[in-house]
Amino acid sequence: MSENSEQVTAEQSQTIQQLSHARILLLMATVVIAAFAFGYILVSANFGIGILIGGVLSFINYFWLKRSLKNIFGAAAAGEKPRFMAVGYFLRYLILGAVLVIVHLTKTVPIVAVLLGLASFALAIIIEAFIRLFSSFFIKKEI
Repeated sequence: MSENSEQVTAEQSQTIQQLSHARILLLMATVVIAAFAFGYILVSANFGIGILIGGVLSFINYFWLKRSLKNIFGAAAAGEKPRFMAVGYFLRYLILGAVLVIVHLTKTVPIVAVLLGLASFALAIIIEAFIRLFSSFFIKKEI
């Protein structure tokens, strides 16, 4: 390593994580709102509402996953075996799957629209990656 390499402190790392977390949530919301508008206008009202339902499920899934992983890793760091906490991690999939089955069986909104809304997290992550990639080109570092 060179002598000029910068060390990231714990405080800087925490600030970066908070900014990234907030930006991902903002990107998710933007993706869901834009997809809702396009789906509502270009396809149908039910399609737009399906995207909105999927987007809400995506936010619920995001925060549930964050809490579950925090509990699991917190217990592991404390030296406990997080056996039963991992059940909640997998329960999340079962509940989301049950909601999708109910939406599919009742046919209240198109299941494709709900799945597109659920994909808002993945799209937000891809957008965040492009933001970081292209912003790194414009940050000038002295040699």
